[in-house]
Amino acid sequence: MKINPLSLFALCCFVPLALAYAALKLDWLPSGSSNYGELLSEEVKLADWQHGEPKQWTIALNYPKECRAICESQLASLDNLYVALGKNQQKVDVAVLTNQQQVSASWRLLAANPELKAGDLYLVDHMGLVVLHYPYTAEPEQNRLIQKGLLKDLKKLLNYARSS
Repeated sequence: MKINPLSLFALCCFVPLALAYAALKLDWLPSGSSNYGELLSEEVKLADWQHGEPKQWTIALNYPKECRAICESQLASLDNLYVALGKNQQKVDVAVLTNQQQVSASWRLLAANPELKAGDLYLVDHMGLVVLHYPYTAEPEQNRLIQKGLLKDLKKLLNYARSS
């Protein structure tokens, strides 16, 4: 059996294209998400971000007036998150987005944002753009896992910034 070179060429071109098309249509490819936080569906930029000297990344807690127990719990965990950063502490800032003056936080205080969910943590870049959302859960172990995911995402982002 003799194979025509033109048909062999056509076979070598169309078989990979057909397999690629089938892989896309039949969902054979794994999802490409490697982050633990949720990307925001709309762009949210914090208005008063340029006050002070923002660092490369900021962990922000939205703490409006109507948030009490959840926000106090999250505020206590911010200290642990900052300590867990280790050598990356000089590259990461922590901020509390609130309109209350009586919040006892040793972190940077900024105006609360009504577009962000109360009591949740957010990852903000150096320009004030809110990038990732980490929701609060009432279960302490689940909340701890979400915060570990935040740290993993943050370390990955810091490594990408160093390499570029």
